[in-house]
Amino acid sequence: MTLAPLPRRPIRELPDELISQIAAGEVVERPASVVRELVDNALDAGATQVTVRLQAGGVRLIAVEDDGSGIPRDELAVALRRHATSKISSLQDLESVGTMGFRGEALAAINSIADMSLLSRTEGDSHAWQLDGRSGELKPVARSRGTTVEVRELFYATPARRKFLKTDATELAHCIEAVRRHALVRPDVGFAIWHEGKLIEQWRASDGAADQNAHDQRLSDVLGSELLAQSVAVDYRSGALHVTGRAGIPDAARARADQQFAYVNGRYVRDKVLTHAARSAYEDVLHGHRQPVYALYVAMDPARVDVNVHPTKIEVRFRDSREVHQAVRHAVENALAAPRAAAAALAAPNGIVPGIFESNQAPAHAAWAQPAINFGAHQPVRQDARVSDFEAMWPSAAPSTVLPEPEQALRSAEASSTGIQNADLPPGDWPLGRAIAQLQGIYVLAENTQGLVIVDMHAAHERIVYERLKNQLDASASISSQPLLIPATFAATPQEVAAAEASEQTLKALGLEITPFSPRTLAVRAVPTSLAQGDAVELARSVLAELAQHEASTVIQRAHNELLSTMACHGAVRANRKLTLDEMNGLLRQMEATERSDQCNHGRPTWRQITVKELDGLFLRGR
Repeated sequence: MTLAPLPRRPIRELPDELISQIAAGEVVERPASVVRELVDNALDAGATQVTVRLQAGGVRLIAVEDDGSGIPRDELAVALRRHATSKISSLQDLESVGTMGFRGEALAAINSIADMSLLSRTEGDSHAWQLDGRSGELKPVARSRGTTVEVRELFYATPARRKFLKTDATELAHCIEAVRRHALVRPDVGFAIWHEGKLIEQWRASDGAADQNAHDQRLSDVLGSELLAQSVAVDYRSGALHVTGRAGIPDAARARADQQFAYVNGRYVRDKVLTHAARSAYEDVLHGHRQPVYALYVAMDPARVDVNVHPTKIEVRFRDSREVHQAVRHAVENALAAPRAAAAALAAPNGIVPGIFESNQAPAHAAWAQPAINFGAHQPVRQDARVSDFEAMWPSAAPSTVLPEPEQALRSAEASSTGIQNADLPPGDWPLGRAIAQLQGIYVLAENTQGLVIVDMHAAHERIVYERLKNQLDASASISSQPLLIPATFAATPQEVAAAEASEQTLKALGLEITPFSPRTLAVRAVPTSLAQGDAVELARSVLAELAQHEASTVIQRAHNELLSTMACHGAVRANRKLTLDEMNGLLRQMEATERSDQCNHGRPTWRQITVKELDGLFLRGR
């Protein structure tokens, strides 16, 4: 079917009202868009209290009241014109925007599709003035200093847009979320939301400056105390970049990404660079497709970020996105790295939930780490327990080192615990306790002052080996290897032979030497030192399988997660491996000193605390 050409129409300018309605389609998507724009303006005016009143989810009425500086009478009419703003006046201002609003489009766009009135009073006025957006009528009214913007019958002038709105409950939820996003970054400002005459949300302003404690309290008020309890503080500087906020521990991850908040210079944004950076920091501590929880605040030079990307101002563009990505990733990684076991032991006497690591306890954690390392280094090994399989747990020792007798090592452990007491920690208690038994060859049971600790020994040891391999690769760009006295040979597939021949240098960097023994046989001649007692053939097959799927040039880059994780999994102690109490204690001490030891390489938890109170509840004690 051929369409007939349309008759030619003359080129002419569009009416101002139609221009504003077209622009409104970009700025105003739903009632929440209006709420966001009006709250932006209130904050730019220096408000300390913002009240949002809604009817029918914001469709019938949106009124935003503030106690800011107000708008002078002779500027009220100008405020409703397109591209009229007090925020910028030159290109230089645009390139270094420091306010929430700056485009001068919001009020004009809203006025073109709704019935709007503007009521404001400045400090020097004897009364307020109200401007009718439709008629332009200006009249005196009573009001304290500040501004009130009333928007009635949203989209009445564009009924087609109104049909796309959801139910009142859905639109109300979006409006509340818009205010929540502002509230999370401005604890110095009080917010209240009323719907149909009822107060549905209120967050009071903090006393004093908006410091870290104020931000934490606002996070707790807005998102719930559970978030604060199950998160760690983030505070990282990289040049002129400063990243602060809270990062949820892996156990707090959710099925949906609905608790992820990122801000740049106080502006809530949805940016792929920030999202990817935060997600990558969790890549080897999250299980499956779980989504992390976080609220991150990036402070940087406004000239290094372009906020004039989209009319909604929710997207940004960084001048150096790699710099921002690395800063955010390192900020979250560093916050998550410290094991939470030490903080649990410190926090429990004060009534704080065990297992949660707070950043202000980091100095005490350092005191735990050194005794733990010392204990692990001198942990005894009984020859009748096949401990050679478990030697990767302890730092490498010189060949001539003689391991101490069990009694001597235990005395060394007691001496180490003295150092802990000097750090104002619970006397005689290790964070993960002292081993008392092994269950089903899978779990280590330990006792600490809070009660019972249960450790998945394979998952825990896997993380310890993994972190050691990462540290070796970071330190020298290659992993130290140990030649095998007798090469381990195995029948190889053509793909495995090809991968071994094509990736000789990559294998060497990973501490592996795999060479052809015959056309269909490969020989493993050296393995990473930390995995010397593992199954060399199984390790070689796993690494070659990885190399066959990915280009050799990308393997080293990926080695910090999947490849080294695979190697660590094969080098970790297996289930049903019987451990002595000394070996179990050595594992616990290494966990306390190893970064990210609360999760295995696949994101599963490595230990759980069961308090005495919880045990009492199981047996109805005290009832």
